[in-house]
Amino acid sequence: MENEERFLPIGTVVILKGGKRELMIMSYCIMPSGDVYDKSGKIDAKGKMYDYGACFYPEGMVTSDQLFAFNHDQIEKICFKGYVTDNYKEISRVLNGGLEEMKKQQEEKSEEGQE
Repeated sequence: MENEERFLPIGTVVILKGGKRELMIMSYCIMPSGDVYDKSGKIDAKGKMYDYGACFYPEGMVTSDQLFAFNHDQIEKICFKGYVTDNYKEISRVLNGGLEEMKKQQEEKSEEGQE
């Protein structure tokens, strides 16, 4: 994928590496609360935070179990870039400045809970 900003605007449509379906980004900093699956099957994602939450495009989120959580480095192609405003630029700046620290803290809390 070309060199893009870390957090794409809400409404951006992407295809993930190895994926065939288009997904539309609808949220940031997702922590799944239900079952999580990857290509190999069910995985343990308790306490893990992902960069994005997305739904199928064009149909949207038909049921609540169709939310996709993924990280920026899993994006293969940007099909359409969402609406960019000053508000988006501000939240992108904040997310870029603090997400890695927030992820680290969340994972440490999760590990402490497993001991």
